[in-house]
Amino acid sequence: MSVAVILVAAGRGERLGAGTPKALVRVAGVTLLEHAISRSIGTKGLTQLVIAATPGHQDEFLALASPHVPAGITLTVVTGGATRQQSIALALAEVDHTAEIVLVHDAARAFAPTEVFDRVVQEVRESGFGVVPVVAVHDTVKRAEGEEVLETVNRSELRVAQTPQGFPAQLLRDCYAAVTEEHTDDASLVQSLGHRVLSVAGDRIAMKVTTQDDLILASHLVGGEQRTGIGTDTHRFSDDDAKPLYLGTILWEGERGLDGHSDGDALSHAIVDALLSAAGLGDIGSNFGVDRPEFSGANGQVFLEGALDKLHANGFSVINVSAQIIANRPKVAPMRERVEQALTAIIHAPITLSATTTDGLGFLGNTEGVAVVASALIQQAKK
Repeated sequence: MSVAVILVAAGRGERLGAGTPKALVRVAGVTLLEHAISRSIGTKGLTQLVIAATPGHQDEFLALASPHVPAGITLTVVTGGATRQQSIALALAEVDHTAEIVLVHDAARAFAPTEVFDRVVQEVRESGFGVVPVVAVHDTVKRAEGEEVLETVNRSELRVAQTPQGFPAQLLRDCYAAVTEEHTDDASLVQSLGHRVLSVAGDRIAMKVTTQDDLILASHLVGGEQRTGIGTDTHRFSDDDAKPLYLGTILWEGERGLDGHSDGDALSHAIVDALLSAAGLGDIGSNFGVDRPEFSGANGQVFLEGALDKLHANGFSVINVSAQIIANRPKVAPMRERVEQALTAIIHAPITLSATTTDGLGFLGNTEGVAVVASALIQQAKK
């Protein structure tokens, strides 16, 4: 029986806080989208993969997916909808009518093993019903209202639902055509219309990546070596009163700029050095030296993106970066959140920013310039 997999990857990842669509977040140097594809593509009988992409990122998703999809399997990328259910409906419309079984999988569960896909397909084929992979609940579960614990729930009857969830293709089409309410998963949608759903064993590694804690856990589960790096940079204030100040790639209105071959963004430059040193790839000088005219006046984003390209080419992903500005001015507190958001959106990992002074000591205490110290934690994919 021919199988189509719908990969739901349209989430924006707001709770993850990585500044990029969730499917594009990297774990051990590889995007969640690619992790999910690499595990689903080996499903027995697979003939088609349909990806519901984050709006505006269809081309990027297609470029990432194409190298992982072998000849003989049709790859389709559609724009996702406003909800998970809408995204699946749009993807289902692209499933070839020769497909007999449809699996719906979440890119957020990127590490679900291929064996789970095969178990679901086999049970759908043998039973003709919808099938959901589940794992048992081992914790004691309480039902509560606010802070008040009302009762202990019998966990022996409870299961945690995972994906991929599988269905006879025509059954799923009929259910999506008839449904009028939103459901949290396809099993509940199908059940709401009176159809049976069975279960098979899931796998705990098929965890759902939703928060930063989940991302850190996933990195430990599937990633390789972790490394740390430290970077520093110092720039003096410019004598040109008209030169603007850029720190963390963004303009600080009303502040005097910093001297430098580029735009003098000491914060971005320190982060670049931290990232490159962690990966053993040199420093900002050896990679983007002042002898290269194309970097004259360049914004810090140019160097950050260049460093990230080098990290990704060597199988590294960024887990987090912390930086501290040392200066009397500018005042960091009013700009902290904006800078953190801007850097997080570029690096696709959490960035935290702090500030301090030297209590009047030295050239920093004399307000002659700005210094920054940054540290980075990165991870290399397992080989």
